[in-house]
Amino acid sequence: MNSATTTPRPKSPRSRPSDRRQKRKKVRVSTKRLYTRVIRDTFIKVYPKYAIQNPVMFLVWLATTTTLAATIYPPLFGPVTQKNPQLFNGLLTVILFSTVIFANFAEALAEGRGKAQADALRSTRSETIAKKIVVDGTITEIPSTSLKQGDTVYVVAGDMIPADGEVILGIASVDESAITGESAPVLKESGSDVASSVTGGTRIISDELIIRITADPGKGLIDRMIDLVEGAERTKTPNEIALTVLLAVLTTTFFIVVATLPVFAYYVKSPVSIPVLIALLVTLIPTTIGGLLSAIGIAGMDRVAQFNVIATSGRVVEACGDINTLVLDKTGTITLGNRLAEAFLPINAHSMREIANVALGASIFDDTPEGKSIVRLAEKCGAKFDIDRKKCQGVEFSATTRMSGTNLPGGHEVRKGSVGAIKGFVRSRSGSSGASRNGNETPELVTAYEAVSHQGGTPLLVCLDNEIYGVIYLKDIVKPGIRERFDQLRRMGVRTLMLTGDNPITASVIAKEAGVDEFIAKATPEDKISIIQREQAEGKLVAMTGDGTNDTRALTYADVGIAMNTGTKSAKEAANMVDLDSDPTKLIDIVGIGKQLLITRGALTMFSIANDIAKYFAIIPVIFADANLNSLNIMKLTSVNSAVLSVLIYNALIIPALIPLALKGVKFRPLTANQLLQRNVFIYGFGGVIAPLIAIKLIDVLITFAGLA
Repeated sequence: MNSATTTPRPKSPRSRPSDRRQKRKKVRVSTKRLYTRVIRDTFIKVYPKYAIQNPVMFLVWLATTTTLAATIYPPLFGPVTQKNPQLFNGLLTVILFSTVIFANFAEALAEGRGKAQADALRSTRSETIAKKIVVDGTITEIPSTSLKQGDTVYVVAGDMIPADGEVILGIASVDESAITGESAPVLKESGSDVASSVTGGTRIISDELIIRITADPGKGLIDRMIDLVEGAERTKTPNEIALTVLLAVLTTTFFIVVATLPVFAYYVKSPVSIPVLIALLVTLIPTTIGGLLSAIGIAGMDRVAQFNVIATSGRVVEACGDINTLVLDKTGTITLGNRLAEAFLPINAHSMREIANVALGASIFDDTPEGKSIVRLAEKCGAKFDIDRKKCQGVEFSATTRMSGTNLPGGHEVRKGSVGAIKGFVRSRSGSSGASRNGNETPELVTAYEAVSHQGGTPLLVCLDNEIYGVIYLKDIVKPGIRERFDQLRRMGVRTLMLTGDNPITASVIAKEAGVDEFIAKATPEDKISIIQREQAEGKLVAMTGDGTNDTRALTYADVGIAMNTGTKSAKEAANMVDLDSDPTKLIDIVGIGKQLLITRGALTMFSIANDIAKYFAIIPVIFADANLNSLNIMKLTSVNSAVLSVLIYNALIIPALIPLALKGVKFRPLTANQLLQRNVFIYGFGGVIAPLIAIKLIDVLITFAGLA
């Protein structure tokens, strides 16, 4: 038990989140089981209770039952004048039923992929035995499903972590491949915002940890992901509801139009049979988008889940596509991970050894990567900390003080922090007169920290009591390719805003190199909230990332807030998305996924309506040929029967033909709204008119050749 406090740091390297994302493995599912389930669900959805949920396809379902009745008894709707009506009506029934089946298949396939992924995740959530630490310190073994929030458990190498929790003691490597797909172990330790969170179902592979459980049974991260990918949490988004209403209105309008056609047909002495009118109605209503609408929405959620992101709802995914402003932290998002100490710049006649000693003293209790890098650099410079650590007191960094350090015996204090914070601290130690030569802006001090700032680094001042010893150069490296990604966002109409606690000089250098639209230097947690509210007051949708407790309120205010899985529990609860890979730059990709969802829905809607126009001009001139409309039969379709059958066959086959596009999504391109509209009008509008004309003519030729015309 006590060995957890003395366990040496594992030597396995911690992989960067961005590297981890690139290596992520796809969840493998059984293709045979998947399609067995999909085929079963396809026919279950034929049941009226499920069919009525899609107004457009339910009308096709009603049309199928009507033509089936006409097949069984052709004179049901009046005298029959055509030859072999049972064959014609039977073919109509089969084609209409196929249309319903194909639409059901598209939705079932999208749902089935999510359920298969959920099954794979569920297999990692198998019940395990947890070593619960009771009040008196003894360990009792209980099923993991009996654990509750607040319980404490003990895990050692080889154990499965029984539930989501926070590390409160120890340091160890954890295999998170069951969640993230990354095989490299991840370092977990207590007392760190970015490395203390653990997930149930992952496995500890070295050393030991004591964990406080943070989720009740059935409410952990894997449970939430299972609900997401199998559709348990799926509700229609506002855009999807609006489009469903629009399709219902269009369907009702066409129904009224077709219902009045017999009157005009009688007037022009070109009577139309009920089965043909039914076929005409089905070809005119937007069956293509009606059959694919649910699949598009489900696939959009599935793409987010496959990207290792848990979203609270489809509404959030859609909101990503409408984002106008992207608020990003500098460190870890725009720059590579943690800043590391690069050099010491002594001032005021102090030597390199002196500033190294003071920097070491200020960082000896600092367990952050920055603090540890300062310790390593100081030790390289020959610094030593000879004071008994038990007689010292560490002072943690806070957003308010903007500095950290150590209180030494005898009332001495060493501090490191931002330029303004340390100068203020030194002045406060100098008394009301401010007599210290270091409490003011000396030319040597200005030269030192500006030299660091102009290189894009972060300057930290280090002091002992009322004496500033010099500047620590923390090096920031802008992530490769980040400028190009911001350029893409700009072309999409998304404005980027960088927040950083750095001074304005450093912030401007990084902002210029990264290519962000705007930056805010010396930003506080309150600044994040005010910036989000300012953008929202202008009617913009705002997205931001965060991982710490100080980000909690800002994540709540943002329209899209994504928390890192390695972040604090409060941040994950405040956000409406959680990134399992803990990669802050992934928000840029999530915006792309949201826009891809909206573009796919819009493109296929345009294609469906364009199809209807083509089908209208294919079938109407042939049906009303006796009314001198045959001259409009530009496709030269053979007869009424061949025209009706050709259009209906195309209407049915186009749904499965578009299923891959609906599930994969229209390829996203970083273009402006006008450019996207023009592109989609040309490809899916113009193409949606031409493609059916060609396909219907080919089908007509085949039907004529088969003697069904």
